[in-house]
Amino acid sequence: MTKEELSKLLWINREISIEKRRLEELKAAAKDCTAKITGLPHVSGASRRMENISILIAEQRDLVDLKIKQSVIEYNRLNRYISGIEDPLIRSILKLRFIDGFSWLQVAMRVGGDNTADSVRKSCDRYLNSH
Repeated sequence: MTKEELSKLLWINREISIEKRRLEELKAAAKDCTAKITGLPHVSGASRRMENISILIAEQRDLVDLKIKQSVIEYNRLNRYISGIEDPLIRSILKLRFIDGFSWLQVAMRVGGDNTADSVRKSCDRYLNSH
């Protein structure tokens, strides 16, 4: 497995955050708030606008739900892969980095010992390059 494949969960979770923020913007627009709505098409007429916003909200909810399902699938896939690793240090490093989303420095701090951000990253790289 590559770092890109391992990082997929992190990117999906970032997408979820972005899509949830867009959903909140749409909900704010539906309440006729003054929130800035990015990418919302201009439509004249209040009832027509509310109808369009309601449709956009429903579609956005569906998109968020889809991304969450993708995240669960990816989470399970990563857990299965990482659980199959015999070395407990490498397992911990991969879980902290690619499932929990910690920075390399945070991973090193949680792993403990004399590990640095660079040493845990290199351990990860060596493992992935050898398997």
